[in-house]
Amino acid sequence: MDNRREHETDRGNVSGSMRAQSKGSDQKVSELMTRNPECVTERDSIRQAAKFMLDNDAGAIPVIEEGSRKVIGMITDRDIVVRLVATGRDIDSARVSEAMTRGATTVGQDQAVDSVYEIMSREQIRRVPVVDQNDEIVGIVAVKDLATEDESTQDLAQTVEQISEGPGNSQAGR
Repeated sequence: MDNRREHETDRGNVSGSMRAQSKGSDQKVSELMTRNPECVTERDSIRQAAKFMLDNDAGAIPVIEEGSRKVIGMITDRDIVVRLVATGRDIDSARVSEAMTRGATTVGQDQAVDSVYEIMSREQIRRVPVVDQNDEIVGIVAVKDLATEDESTQDLAQTVEQISEGPGNSQAGR
């Protein structure tokens, strides 16, 4: 994974042939994303990241470059549990950099919603940071956002199935 925005919107038929007929093919990512998500830097404490997750009912928080809004990774509740708690690390002194997943596939705010399905399926992830033309975070799209907005349950079901086919517990944070 890298920090570059996914520029291709048609990488083949990743999630089924009915995609072109779904509502998502006309809709832009900016129309359904959660705007201005809470973010952390890699220097922030794990406790602060976990508090943001609790306060925002979020399982993942984008990690941004210090002094900018450029996404450099993600940290999930699962990252914290698998990489810190389960290994006996001291949570009180731990920093986001110790548990985060570096690199994040992002989507542009002006891209079609179909690109989110494709990214989630290909990368086997449940949340995708949304960036502007300067590659700075402006939102996030989660599977639940697609479920709320998409009339095509086939697209959503196929995307969730492909995400779930991912590797087991050996890769935290996805």
